Amino acid sequence: MHLHIIGVCGTFMGGIAAIAREAGHRVTGSDRNVYPPMSTQLAALGVDVIEGYEPDQLKLKPDVFVIGNVMSRGNALVEALLDSGARYESGPEWLARNVLHDRWVLGVAGTHGKTTTTSLLTWILEHAGLAPGFLVGGVPLDFNVSARLGGGRHFVVEADEYDTAFFDKRAKFVHYRPRTAILNNLEHDHADIYPDVASIQRQFHLLLRTVPSNGRLVVNAADRNLAGVLEMGCWTPVQRFTAEPGVASDWRIEADPSTGYASFTVFRGERRVGDVQWNMLGRHNAENALAALVAAEHAGVDPEASLEALRRSGGVRRRLEVRGVVRDITVYDDFAHHPTAITTTLDGVRRKAGRGRVIAVLEPRSNTMKLGTHKTALAESLRGADQVFVYQSPEVKWDVADAMQPLGSLATVHKDLGPLTEALANAAQPGDHLVLMSNGSFGGLHERLLTA
Repeated sequence: MHLHIIGVCGTFMGGIAAIAREAGHRVTGSDRNVYPPMSTQLAALGVDVIEGYEPDQLKLKPDVFVIGNVMSRGNALVEALLDSGARYESGPEWLARNVLHDRWVLGVAGTHGKTTTTSLLTWILEHAGLAPGFLVGGVPLDFNVSARLGGGRHFVVEADEYDTAFFDKRAKFVHYRPRTAILNNLEHDHADIYPDVASIQRQFHLLLRTVPSNGRLVVNAADRNLAGVLEMGCWTPVQRFTAEPGVASDWRIEADPSTGYASFTVFRGERRVGDVQWNMLGRHNAENALAALVAAEHAGVDPEASLEALRRSGGVRRRLEVRGVVRDITVYDDFAHHPTAITTTLDGVRRKAGRGRVIAVLEPRSNTMKLGTHKTALAESLRGADQVFVYQSPEVKWDVADAMQPLGSLATVHKDLGPLTEALANAAQPGDHLVLMSNGSFGGLHERLLTA
């Protein structure tokens, strides 16, 4: 089969390309932004990539055009494709039809922690010898690739609630039909397509309708929005997990918060399962690990074996990844782009930093952030830092400086990366922890800063 993937340089569609190549298919693709590292990854896979969306790509005559959700009506290639009558489908649809239909699918859904939890779950299954396939919206350091077909029965997929394609406005995850589904949390996000929490809950309800009665739902016991989803209808056994003291659950973790959750203990009911000491930080990551353990147990992995895998896990790129240490100044790269994620990220670093200062550096870059949906909560989410720097790109039209006023002199806003780099380099002192948070490349600020 020949696939031509439109929007191939996105993490998800690039993963589809990798899986299709591993399955023996011919793959070509196109995108507007073709640059490393995705361009070099695709070249190494033997995927020829065309820059731009010109209608003459129809001359390739693939068996199917696979359409990324970056594409929309009015695009010249999309219009020519529709006029031609050629076969097309979405990435999730292609994946479900050609890969997932005969696999034990483990889907990881939630507003926060999907990539980390998917990576940890995949690593647990790999460590147990199950050779899972996977598709992750990031790069697990235990694999150094974002997707693979896998030789085993199981397939782990990051189950995103973002919409599927211009012709299919359901969430991506309704295509996957998981046997095991993790529901990590649910908050308002993706404000460009979901007006409120209730609209997201309806999509999660559709996901629950696809999970079989002999499957398992692994649900955060402390999340009220997820409780609301379950009340809309549930036909599958539920295992609940939490790190929240006093919340009833089937599985829980206990830890001394002062350690930054670099170590924690897992309990099943009142039975102590075992301990984890690892190189990740934050209560949210400990909860992600617990969710992965519970899901793996449904797939047949003994929890003690999962604990051993977690102890050996390398983590996930861009999830509090240390990009460098210069003169005892540590620079982190983190994907946080929602107030809740920002709060938990800074809390984890704070507990590790000890007497060192925590300097938060934020780029509001997600579609939700660009719309200003979370601007009233943003200052409070950054309050855990000793100093705050915010980069306002030309794409952010709301007044970031006004939103930062509750922080007073603690926060400064920059509209140019050059002066921002200089200001950070001047402010940083030995012992500081600089946390750069963006769901994009941040204009290469990490390397600029380390060089400076």
